[in-house]
Amino acid sequence: MSEEMENMQLFEDQPIRTAWNEAEEEWYFSIVDVVRVLTEQPDARHASTYWAVLKKRLSEEGADELLTNCKQLKLKAADGKRRRTDVANTEQLLRIIQSIPSKKAEPFKLWLAQVGKERIDETIDPELIADRLVVTYERKGYTKEWINQRLMAISARKELTDEWKERGIKQGKEYAVLTDELTRAWSGMSTRQYKNLKGLKKESLRDNMSTTELVINMLAETAAKEFSEAEKPSGLAQNVSVAKRGGKVAGDARKAIEEGTGKSVITSKKASELNHVVTQMIEASANTVIEEENSDGDGS
Repeated sequence: MSEEMENMQLFEDQPIRTAWNEAEEEWYFSIVDVVRVLTEQPDARHASTYWAVLKKRLSEEGADELLTNCKQLKLKAADGKRRRTDVANTEQLLRIIQSIPSKKAEPFKLWLAQVGKERIDETIDPELIADRLVVTYERKGYTKEWINQRLMAISARKELTDEWKERGIKQGKEYAVLTDELTRAWSGMSTRQYKNLKGLKKESLRDNMSTTELVINMLAETAAKEFSEAEKPSGLAQNVSVAKRGGKVAGDARKAIEEGTGKSVITSKKASELNHVVTQMIEASANTVIEEENSDGDGS
């Protein structure tokens, strides 16, 4: 468990063993625990038997790649001993849930069907993507000013990744390498170190930036894109050099702002602690709704 941080989550008051892999920035869930809750098995032994049967059925359905990619981690059992346990990340778990005939699994299946339809609609009409993002951020309590800045930052990021793709950079690990170098050049930290500063795990770093942090990061990405278009670097090493220089432009701007204001641009605060998330207003609204519901009925 050198890379994983063991934890316990609750689903309908039932414990689900989980592990956080910092290197992959991924949560892993005990499949047996999820199966036990969704199928209402009396104990872990019955849940393990159910999972064995389900694995066989998944294999027959052609889901061998899913089963092959599922990991095993040593998780603490009810008796306190650590045993190798089948675990799945979020994507794998949702696929497994689709194959569980259970009333408790039905809400997940309906949600997956809804998400699938939304993604198909967005392929036909890309403007729906922006609409969905705005609605999502509004529900989370972000101000309109911050949302507008975030959408601009998303556009700048897309332009940069399109340029990386043009230069032959592979999506995934190489994108992560370039992002790390760019972020380190302007902030002095890798993306993971920046997330750690804010106490984040799987959450988006940009969604937890202040407006100024967003602007500086966008400047770094825009500068890197402009340099790349002008120089047309080839290979990862040359693109790393361009990313560093783009980050330095933003880093110099950050230092100038800090010298003028006497305070750091970089903050350890996450979204819920920043002014652009109006959590107090949301909580007050929620309390008002609850009070109105209770006054209109019997409070049940």
